[in-house]
Amino acid sequence: MRGRLKPIRTEADYKKALAEVERLWGAKSGSPEGDRLDILATLIDAYETEHDPMDPPDPIEDRATAACRSA
Repeated sequence: MRGRLKPIRTEADYKKALAEVERLWGAKSGSPEGDRLDILATLIDAYETEHDPMDPPDPIEDRATAACRSA
């Protein structure tokens, strides 16, 4: 996925973006590589939100977890 950034539209695009994030991980913030990492993270988040949304938390499970933590 090196080169021009574009929206992530397919599973193949998504996998390429993840591989590039792994390659760029740890890049200095504000550097060209760090900027690219930030943009890729935003694109990946948008793709995951659309294609693999998280279910809302179960309120009963959430209360049980909170009760266990405070005990």
